Amino acid sequence: MNFELSEQHKNIKYLAREFAEGVIKPKAKELDEKEEFSIEITKQMAQLGFLGITVSEEFGGMGLDYLSYILIVEELARIDGSHAATVAAHNSLGTGPIFNFGNQNQKEKYLPSICNGYLWAFGLTEPGAGSDSRGTKTIAKKKDGGYIINGQKTFITNGNTPLTLGATVQAVTHIDPETGKKEYTCFLVEQGTTGFSAKTMHGKLMWRASNTAELFFEDCYVPEENILGKVGDGSKIMLSTLDSGRLAIAAMGLGCAQGAFELALKYAKQREQFGKPIANFEVISFKLADMAVKIETARNLLYKACWLKDNHKPFSMEAAMAKLYCSEIAKEVVDEAVQIHGGYGLMKEYDIERFYRDQRLLQIGEGTSEIQRIVIARHLGLNPIF
Repeated sequence: MNFELSEQHKNIKYLAREFAEGVIKPKAKELDEKEEFSIEITKQMAQLGFLGITVSEEFGGMGLDYLSYILIVEELARIDGSHAATVAAHNSLGTGPIFNFGNQNQKEKYLPSICNGYLWAFGLTEPGAGSDSRGTKTIAKKKDGGYIINGQKTFITNGNTPLTLGATVQAVTHIDPETGKKEYTCFLVEQGTTGFSAKTMHGKLMWRASNTAELFFEDCYVPEENILGKVGDGSKIMLSTLDSGRLAIAAMGLGCAQGAFELALKYAKQREQFGKPIANFEVISFKLADMAVKIETARNLLYKACWLKDNHKPFSMEAAMAKLYCSEIAKEVVDEAVQIHGGYGLMKEYDIERFYRDQRLLQIGEGTSEIQRIVIARHLGLNPIF
């Protein structure tokens, strides 16, 4: 068992850290305050290859393994959750499904652009269908060599930016009249398609500098050539995409925890009470020690799951475990980091306040903590009733 990162992985990690600290950190607070998506920073991330990390060079990507991708997301989240979210959603939910399930024409048409400066979204969640993805009500009916889509998606990251070229959308293409069982199909819907519109969602608690949108489909016609995979492949594509996406959310949790820990450690060494740094008090030093243990445990769990994926071994259960644990320890570590900061931890002047808000979505996005426990239980041969 070798726990040492390769030189390539170390270089990738260093590159992402330098960019996050040098480019994102100076602007993170302002962008969060303004609730502003940064076109400039996103384009700079594209120039570094962060928008096509695991896509092969043939289609304009970097052709790196999944651990490299997770290292990049982790380092971005160590500084700012919003920009980590932009990269994570684009790679896991944007490029991933097209690269893994698209035909040659679709890959050649979309991947070079969305690996090098443009974004692609993934429309799964609906107002009435979150954890219950089978509650999807968006309908696609066959007509004239294509499909007419009607419905709505919500909470879609990167769904409505000046750089967004389109979205992969899951819709119901058939309902068995006897059993009520639904058939799901994924469609590639380009920005500008008649009947397709998007609206940015404002007033978010967290990830305020990332774009979150609602997508609307009103008699939106999509040709058959824009079907991703085959008709009826929707569930397969969705489940595969979410398995991989959980690793990226886990990386966001790990990076968030690491960043909060470093802020707390620095503050504890500088802040004096009763004539000495609070880091010297046992209660504070033990908090920091426990935080370090949780972060190291989370890192090993996540990296192992990535190793399984990169070595083409089953990783679905480990991905759920990593997503669950990393998001949960992000909550615990950030909460303790705020406690160490005391009243200052509640002020926007201090970065830890943003970390406290940003971590909250991690236990909800791409499968709640409750759903992860169901996934894990089923891998254990159990059948939890809900």
